[in-house]
Amino acid sequence: MTAITRKPENPIAHLSDADIEEIGARLDAIRQEVVDTRGADDAAYIRKVIDVQRKLELGSRAVLLASVFPPAWVLGTLGLSVAKILDNMEIGHNIMHGQWDWMRDPKIHSSTWEWDNATPSEAWKHSHNEVHHTYTNIVGKDNDLGYGIMRVDEDQRWVPMYLAQPLWNFINACFFEYGIAAYDLELGKNLRTPKHKRSEVFKANVKGTLGKIRKQATKDYVVHPALSIPTGSFLPTLAANATANLVRNLWTHSVIMCGHFPEGVETFEKKEIPVKETRGQWYVRQMLGSANISGSKAMHLMTGNLSHQIEHHLFPDLPSNRYAEVAVKVKALFDEYGLNYHEASLPAQVYSAWHKVVRLSLPNGWMATTNAKNLPSQLKLLYGMTTKGPKVRRAAQARLQQQARKLATAA
Repeated sequence: MTAITRKPENPIAHLSDADIEEIGARLDAIRQEVVDTRGADDAAYIRKVIDVQRKLELGSRAVLLASVFPPAWVLGTLGLSVAKILDNMEIGHNIMHGQWDWMRDPKIHSSTWEWDNATPSEAWKHSHNEVHHTYTNIVGKDNDLGYGIMRVDEDQRWVPMYLAQPLWNFINACFFEYGIAAYDLELGKNLRTPKHKRSEVFKANVKGTLGKIRKQATKDYVVHPALSIPTGSFLPTLAANATANLVRNLWTHSVIMCGHFPEGVETFEKKEIPVKETRGQWYVRQMLGSANISGSKAMHLMTGNLSHQIEHHLFPDLPSNRYAEVAVKVKALFDEYGLNYHEASLPAQVYSAWHKVVRLSLPNGWMATTNAKNLPSQLKLLYGMTTKGPKVRRAAQARLQQQARKLATAA
């Protein structure tokens, strides 16, 4: 079981209600320290990042005007890829969280910012800032748990279509910005609704998203390639823009998977969340439902400081450049209260997240009970679960889980 209240060993069972509220109070104090000291240095940081990103994008696009020459193509594509990642992660994501609203600069404000992405900023702020950050890792409430197309928790019922989820996840990674745009529209739910019953809000959101996609496509695949025609670089520039978008999609998908998907990150049952969840209880859920990536300053910058995912989920509106100093205090609090601070390198977290996607594409317990000796019979069982009805599937699932528990006990 992974939903925390159904685990054989509840990782917060040793905490009293008073402990949880004390953790909340101490985290509030950590947050207030940053709020009280943020100022000119922080403002200079984000302005510098934006300035560097803008110059890097402009310079890269200028180089791509001559991209018919291979060295110019490589240099321009690399620069444009980095510029798009910076725009998406360290700048767009964090500004739209309101991390820099305290500067009262209308040019760097969550209410006015629009990013280089298929999803309109207003739609993203609703699905990400409001829904995901409020209901983090609650099965059935947080759509970021699998984006509605994958099974990423044992408590989600297995059905045969999940066998293909590694392939879906790879396709989603390649076209991630469009996947997020579709996810923000809640297409699965809305397309099941008869056309005449769909809400006006949904229709307006579809129109807005299609308009944003058209604008992005026109910029990257029409205007900039057309500007390269005089140098004979139309097709190389077109390919460079497509490559930069692909690189940005693969990178952001990997970073975001590392935040909540790796093995060992906790999930929660909807029915066990108190109706009036306290500040301390909310904090503890964010602490255990998130995971960090260790690495250099350059790594933290390129992830938009989402390498400090735990600190970001505790304090989503604090300036991203302060998460590194906050992490030291937060980690000490984890240690003091005997909680698991989930942190690993990027390769380790990416491997762990993909391992979970593959493992949960199969019925619970199938991988744990399969070895080289019994592989033929296990494949036969899986074929039966895939081709026969729910009754057969449930019975086979129960047997698999019982066998897996016996193996775990024996080990």
